[in-house]
Amino acid sequence: MVDVFKVKYDYHNIKALLKARAMDVDGAHLLLDAGRVPADKLAKIVMEGAYDQLPPALAAAAKEASEVLSATGDPQLGDFVLDRAYYAEMLSAAQATRSDFLVRYVRATIDAANLRSAVRTLRMQKGGDFLRRVLFEGGTVKTESILSAALGGNLEEPFRTTELKAAAELGAEAARGGNLTKFEKACDDAVTAFAAGAKRVPFGVEAVIGYLVAKEIEFTAVRIIMSSRMAGIGGDTIRERLREAYV
Repeated sequence: MVDVFKVKYDYHNIKALLKARAMDVDGAHLLLDAGRVPADKLAKIVMEGAYDQLPPALAAAAKEASEVLSATGDPQLGDFVLDRAYYAEMLSAAQATRSDFLVRYVRATIDAANLRSAVRTLRMQKGGDFLRRVLFEGGTVKTESILSAALGGNLEEPFRTTELKAAAELGAEAARGGNLTKFEKACDDAVTAFAAGAKRVPFGVEAVIGYLVAKEIEFTAVRIIMSSRMAGIGGDTIRERLREAYV
């Protein structure tokens, strides 16, 4: 169950290491030692190209991303490979726990990621081919539904019956040049609101899942505050950016 929350750090570290290697710089300071694979071990594996020492799904994704980056020199294309593998592995890990709540939480996370991808694609005025590449399978909303709605100018429709209803409405505005910060916050808050349902379950794994989600939210809040302060952003703006707390 904990691996569901660790997986993203493995993929973050792979992204950082592959880009650092491509630029011939040391990326050690970018690593987060919170994944399944110790950061120093992962760095050695990437440096040597010994991907077979990694968990199978991560190994396959890392090898493919490395080859794509070497062939194209485009780090974004490598990120596409790793992001798709990340969400697929996170969902697989959740399903292995046999916790319906955790699976639904991961699906909500994928829905939020897909909504973000759709909004960013529309803001950049990219076409359907690009959007299809940045949507991930596994959410409660089918990728084809999102693609059709986004290209048809009705992005809100596929999300009307999900936790992301309000976020999708803000997303439609953001896609037309509206406030992107409010939209991003609404996406995170919607997933948090779903996770907060764990508090209504007195016994079971839901309590542990809720605790892990709560810690993730705390870390996100600290990152937002620290990065904003370093950028000289004022207190009122920082408060607007902070996500809803899990309490």
